[in-house]
Amino acid sequence: MNSQVQVLAPAGDFPSLMAGLEAGADEVYFGLAQLNMRAKARRTFEVEDLPEIVNRCHAYDAKALLALNTLMYDHDQRLVDKLLDASVEAGVDAIIAADMTVVLGARARGLEVHLSTQLSVSNFTSFSFYAQFCDRIVLARELTLPMISRLHKQIVAADLRGPSGRPMEIEAFAHGALCIAISGRCGMSLFTDNASANRGACVQNCRQEYTITSKDSGKQLVIDNEFIMSPNDISTMEFLDKLLEAGVAVLKLEGRGRSPEYVGTVTTAYRKAVDAVADGTYNKAFVEGLLEGLNKVYNRGLSSGYYLGRKQGWSKTAGTKATRQKIAVGKVTNYFSKIGVAEISATAVGLKVGDEYVIVGPTTGAAQGVVSELRLDAGPVPAVGPKDLFAMKVPQKVRLNDRVYLMRPI
Repeated sequence: MNSQVQVLAPAGDFPSLMAGLEAGADEVYFGLAQLNMRAKARRTFEVEDLPEIVNRCHAYDAKALLALNTLMYDHDQRLVDKLLDASVEAGVDAIIAADMTVVLGARARGLEVHLSTQLSVSNFTSFSFYAQFCDRIVLARELTLPMISRLHKQIVAADLRGPSGRPMEIEAFAHGALCIAISGRCGMSLFTDNASANRGACVQNCRQEYTITSKDSGKQLVIDNEFIMSPNDISTMEFLDKLLEAGVAVLKLEGRGRSPEYVGTVTTAYRKAVDAVADGTYNKAFVEGLLEGLNKVYNRGLSSGYYLGRKQGWSKTAGTKATRQKIAVGKVTNYFSKIGVAEISATAVGLKVGDEYVIVGPTTGAAQGVVSELRLDAGPVPAVGPKDLFAMKVPQKVRLNDRVYLMRPI
């Protein structure tokens, strides 16, 4: 088993970036506006953010990976060149690419290349061909564990190496959204809304409910499971040891469009799980504890994807199945570092002892905890209201104007 398994966290903005880093990610991947597979997400980075992103990653001894894996047109060439030049200058550790114009441009500049799942690499012949260009390949999402194991054995037997001279690495999606299309290459959004999923503009119409209408009679049939194109999210937590035994070196966590607390929770869970597999403490009870946390944050229901060769589960809902709902409380007005206490101005709802909360900020990330004590000027209180200025202990340093949220059970 590979003892150097990397946990690769997603980041769509600075709070998510910091949440992943604080949670122990070995690497973080992100996109930039325009040529970004999450271009429609409300959270996105700009080119000007690149040096700061890289600096923050390197300060945590984590690698910064820029995803330039959209479909590329000829008119994109100038922007591709600009982003690759900026990557060299900022010290980006690798480029995630799916188009040869990006692959060749990155290699010409001495940048390491990782091939995206968008290329649907699923066999050793393809792995061997692409080894001349890249050091890592994100496998097609449709492979099963036995397929991955066989592929890994072939790579080892052939001593297949990338341009860096290192053995070729297998990366696989470990957790997050699964698209019904082949490795995410979907054309439905382009067909219905002229918004290409392969350019980061997916409107996610596959996640909606549909009925069938007869053109002759006008009668409608409602499909029993209305969400016939919206699969469950992938979770490999229950068989992570088997995934690593198959030869996966990098666990990709999907979620560049999701919240900082999602990134923090998922990264923490897989960091703990990878470490547990390594030290022999990975077991059913341990996994169940981590799954409880994973179910608290955004998910469409969790299933094993294609890895175990089982029938894929369907979401059966338009939104999340998370067991916690994020409710705005207020913002941080001060932080007392010597005693680890935050002063908070409540403007929306209150808190009580025992509540779960998260504090989100561009430098803080997502500081999560359970309220152990609340204090007003008069002393300790069991609860505070929506107009109170109060203090409470927090698990890590927070900053002025960080946003405070109640994680309320649903």
